[in-house]
Parts: sequence; C-alpha cells; structure tokens
Amino acid sequence: MDIPRWLEARKNVKQCQQVLSGRRQNEMDTSLTMVMTIALTVAFGCQTRAQGGSISKDEAVQTAAATCDVGAPAGPAGQSARDARHARGDSNGPTVLLNYRKETFEKNPIRSFMYFIPLISPVPVGQEIGAENRQQVGVISYERKITSKSFSVTCEFEMSGNGFCKYTFEPTGMIALRIEESKKHKGEPLTNLLDYINFEGEGLGRIQIKGTVDGSVQTVTEVGLEFNGKGRKSPVTIGLYELKSKDGRYRGENRSNEVVARVNTLVFKKSENPRMGITVASISKKAGSNGPIGHLKAAIANLFIKPVKVDPLGNETLLRFGWALFEQEPTFTFPKAGNLKELPILAANPKRE
Repeated sequence: MDIPRWLEARKNVKQCQQVLSGRRQNEMDTSLTMVMTIALTVAFGCQTRAQGGSISKDEAVQTAAATCDVGAPAGPAGQSARDARHARGDSNGPTVLLNYRKETFEKNPIRSFMYFIPLISPVPVGQEIGAENRQQVGVISYERKITSKSFSVTCEFEMSGNGFCKYTFEPTGMIALRIEESKKHKGEPLTNLLDYINFEGEGLGRIQIKGTVDGSVQTVTEVGLEFNGKGRKSPVTIGLYELKSKDGRYRGENRSNEVVARVNTLVFKKSENPRMGITVASISKKAGSNGPIGHLKAAIANLFIKPVKVDPLGNETLLRFGWALFEQEPTFTFPKAGNLKELPILAANPKRE
C-alpha cells in the first residue's frame, strides 16, 4: 500500500466532506418526507472517491476501509470487529463488498448497504434493527455501455433474508425544518412529516448510472435506484404523518392522519443544488390494506411529487458510488454520517397487518 498517497487521499476526503457539510439545505419542498424515503440507498458503494462526481480513472483515489463479514447477520452478534469499530465512531462509515456476478455474490448487512440514508438527512436519525435480522444485500449482475460521448451502467441488486431495518427521523428536527421551509402561520397544521424509512424482507432492484465522456474524463451525472425489479413488490416503505398545533406548540405525540407509502424509485443527479426524485407504488392508511385505491392514490401523487433538496454530502456520495460501479471497484466506503445516532436499537419484528 502507498501510505503517503493514502494519507493524502484521506485528507482530501475529509476536506471535501467539510465543504459539502457546510452547504446544508435551508429549505425543502413539502414533499420532503417522501423524498427522504429512499434515499435508499442503496448505498452500495465503492472505495473510489471522485470529487464533484467527475474524475478520470487515473485520478481516482482509493480509500483505506474495513470489510464487513460476508454472510454475517445484521444484528450486533453478527458484526465483524471492524464493523463494530465503525459503530464506536471511526472517521469513516461502513464499507460494503461489491461483485458483479451472481456466482460470486458478496453479501452485506443491510444497515451497511443502506447507510446513505442518514447521509442525505438534515436531521438526527435513529436506527432500529430487528432482533432476528438476517437481511443481506449485494450486486448480482452488471452491464456497462460506453460511447464516445456517454456511458451507462445497469446493475441488479438483491435483498435476501428476513427481518427489518428502520431509520426514524427526529420529530423536533422535522417540525422545525417544515415550519422554516413552508413559512406557515403559527398554529397551521403541518402535513407530510417524515416519520421513518423501513426496509423489510426481501426484494430485487436495479441501479442505473448515466454519465458523459469528454476525452479521457468520465463524469457521472445521474444515479437511479429502483426497488421493484422485475415486477416484484418493493421492500421499502416510508411513514408520513400530520401534526396540528396544541396550545400553540407542535408535539410529535399529537400526530394524526398517519399513512404508509411504498417506494419504487429514487434518482440523484449531479447539481450545485442537489435534489432527489422519487416515485411511489402505493399510499395507504397506517393500518389499512394496500389495495387498488392505494395504487391509484400513488399514481396521482407521482404527478405532483417534486424533486426535493437533499444534503450535498449524501448526493455526492451516491455519485461517487456510481463512479465506483462504473470502474467495477471491489468495495465502497461511506463517509461518516454526522446525523446518525451511534448505536442501533434492537426491536422485535413487527406484527404483519
């Protein structure tokens, strides 16, 4: 290993993270809650870090990173020593293993694979892991096309194993953010507040990457995540709620009109003011069924959901992830997510409706 180069790369990455972190969004669309949903992730990353999402192969910098145990369960009992070290506050986030054929399927704990979610969040995020979680995620196929002006990459990823992994968003932070961006008068109801993003059970998805070619330089311009591959139901849902003022104050415990939306896709694009696009498959009451009405509501909602602002660091991370897949890197290390609460909460598996 080239130690001086590694140290310089680490220094550059930290500087990049500090700059990006300073560009926090000061406003968000009212549909923020739905967007955060997916920020999903999918987080599958790579070790290469490209500043601004645009680098040539020779400029790609590899970052030293720990490796998660292959096939280990996602709960604390399944953590590798290095993964546990990350949970104690390493300067980096987790590292995921990548491969590009089903015959050599590299598995990663879901909480590592979906780590990008807290990176795009503007408020503190908690994490709940099913006590018997066995969810693993990995890339199973790969196709790359290159022309003189552009390139594209399509990867399939598979989520296997039972259990759930839920990211919960601090109500106080979400309330303050919504009041600031909506400019509502004091006492008016706040709608579509994001409660959680949940990954439950198994699924099949695709990662689609687009980019441009200018001489010897390739630039990733878009990374799209699809969670309903080959017509299968997406395992990703988000919880939304409404909040009314009581005695002049908004309190999370006074929530009402709770709904669940199932997420199909999310898209990240290279931009000075990054936003995330999102589509949903269904919308239903929290305790309601997911029937034809829920799908109709989603179809209508997709016509009006606007791309929402996300944290620049999270957006940049996904562009670097796209570059790493283009280069077929073997691993990807996430930057440290400052908003993620350090220790996950073990929770019983929820009862199915």
